[in-house]
Amino acid sequence: MPTPSRLAWLDFLRGPAALAVALHHSAWTFIPAAWAVVDRRIDVGTFGVFVFFLVSGYIIPASLERRGDLRAFWIGRAFRLLPLLLTAFVLALLLAYGGAFDLHPGLGTRPLPLVVLGNTTMLQELLGVPAVINVMWTLSYEMAFYLMAVGLFAVRQAHRSATAAIVLAVVAVPLGLLVPRPLIGGRADLVAAVLGVAVVAVVVVSARAGGAVRTAAAVTGGVLGFTLVVLGSRIGAWQGLTILAMMFAGTAVHRAEQGTIRPRTAVAAVVTVLACGMFAKDDPGWAPAMLLAVVFFAGVFALRHRTFPRWPARLGVISFSLYLLHPLLLQVVPNLPVFFLVLVPLGYLTHRLIEAPAQRLGRRLTRPAVRETVQTPV
Repeated sequence: MPTPSRLAWLDFLRGPAALAVALHHSAWTFIPAAWAVVDRRIDVGTFGVFVFFLVSGYIIPASLERRGDLRAFWIGRAFRLLPLLLTAFVLALLLAYGGAFDLHPGLGTRPLPLVVLGNTTMLQELLGVPAVINVMWTLSYEMAFYLMAVGLFAVRQAHRSATAAIVLAVVAVPLGLLVPRPLIGGRADLVAAVLGVAVVAVVVVSARAGGAVRTAAAVTGGVLGFTLVVLGSRIGAWQGLTILAMMFAGTAVHRAEQGTIRPRTAVAAVVTVLACGMFAKDDPGWAPAMLLAVVFFAGVFALRHRTFPRWPARLGVISFSLYLLHPLLLQVVPNLPVFFLVLVPLGYLTHRLIEAPAQRLGRRLTRPAVRETVQTPV
């Protein structure tokens, strides 16, 4: 049966995106020779993560503005992401202890407090700290985007998302040429620790303080988010800023839908991001993946007022579980079909037992600060 939810189209995007990333990693594990032929033409994993970035760009600022309160926003994000993330950490460590999961060798060479700080703030990718689970790298860019979106919201410039997307896409090219490799990395433990603690501090202050102090903290956070991507992106400033630009392009689509900017302005933002970002990586599968992600997003967006079948939308609801947990299965299951037969039920289970209760608790904690009664799934 179709679902009547007005945002089912977003879940319809998220489900295939999560499965695309899972397919990318599992196919390289189980059928590497065959998958190499596909990967030379289109990077399916990159397609999946760019769909996620567009969806985040579309919905996160809307969630922030609907709440109208930074405390509610940060609490909502924490209860949306951290419970499953911490659970996945425990599972990864248990599997590694049993020899069924390979932790990054660098985890044992860096100070434990820094490893914990980097991974629990989800900024490890930008702080030069190894991730407990490799797919967490995308969460670092999500965090940088949150910080920048909050900064713009605090100074009442959130409506300038199309401008932000275009500026980020354009400056990505020269900055990428100037900073092709991360400057925050290796064994820069003190720098990484200071920056990680600074981000925690600005989030806490912006959530708890008011007035000019809150605004200053939020703006500082936005500057930190941008700086971390430029100086700390493991994949280089060009790719990192392209990712941020793509998220702001997703926000521009939302603005156009709401009538706050012209549709052609949103289209210009998306086209600029594609034009500047398609050559950011020397990989023949990169540009087709970016283009396909935009086309897929645009196609589903065009059909957003129609009803969608329940099962693809349901996969979107559990997409974070599918995305975060699939690397843990690669050494546990014997082949590709069994991998997906295990992954999808596991995703349903963890969403039902961990994600959904945590999200409900987060909503209860922030209910007094929410201005509207209609709740938007984020």
